[in-house]
Amino acid sequence: MASTLPPTARTGSRRGPTLAARRVRLAWLYLLPTIVTLVAVAGYPLYRTVQLSFTDVRLRFPLAPDWVGLDQYAWLLRDPVWWRSVWNTLVFTFVSVGIETVLGILIALMVASGLRGKGLMRTAMLVPWAIPGVVAAQMWKWMLNDVYGVINDLFMRLRLIDEPKAWLASAALMMPSVIAIDVWKTTPFMALILLAGLQSIPQEYYEAARVDGANAWQRFWRITLPLLAPALAVALIFRTLDALRVFDMIFITTGAQISTITMSVYARQQLVSFFDLGYGSAVATGIFLVIAFYVAVYLALFRKALR
Repeated sequence: MASTLPPTARTGSRRGPTLAARRVRLAWLYLLPTIVTLVAVAGYPLYRTVQLSFTDVRLRFPLAPDWVGLDQYAWLLRDPVWWRSVWNTLVFTFVSVGIETVLGILIALMVASGLRGKGLMRTAMLVPWAIPGVVAAQMWKWMLNDVYGVINDLFMRLRLIDEPKAWLASAALMMPSVIAIDVWKTTPFMALILLAGLQSIPQEYYEAARVDGANAWQRFWRITLPLLAPALAVALIFRTLDALRVFDMIFITTGAQISTITMSVYARQQLVSFFDLGYGSAVATGIFLVIAFYVAVYLALFRKALR
């Protein structure tokens, strides 16, 4: 009995998988140079770091590493300064990124709303992001100085404080101060990504919602936020990864103080200040594992949310 299917339907089932497989092979071919570059640039240093973490090698010549197995990691799990650096990093990351996300959404909504002067505002908000991190950190270190800093002078003129504060020397004020610096520096990054996401939302959705009687909050909650989710997810993962690896701003403003020491600062202290390549490599490997765990959890939650 002859088939009743049209020719295109009969041939499509055979050509479909072949075309899909061809596209997959072509995609891997395009990605191959990038993969090779990543393996060469990042793969070997990571392998070497993990290898050194199983030794007791110190920065002296000639290098004479002795294999110690998991001893470095056993000490890492008992090291109170390491766990304090992990805690400081997590607090810094989630507080600063949380504030930056809220401010970024508000700024993006203001710029996208059609207010007067939005072009000037868009240009002005790029200034903190354009300043190099080292320069911004040193600038704020001078501004927050307890003797000649302009922040103390301004707050005292406004009668917000009665006497100068040691913003970067007080254990209670260190973390809030560095978080404030980071928020000032990187909120524009969040705002720009979210602004791009807002501008991709069709205006017809808002017009239809207004016709249906939806107020501003309902339009934001039911239209803006769901359609902004992809841009928000990208902004969050990039900013969180940057915050988890923060080094320059913390090291310049507060150094290796226990109140603000982060994982990267602690790794630098072991590798450079103490010349302990073995334990420093174990700390660096620990940083990699913490960030990898975060990425795995984040991607799993994000995929689940999109289903």
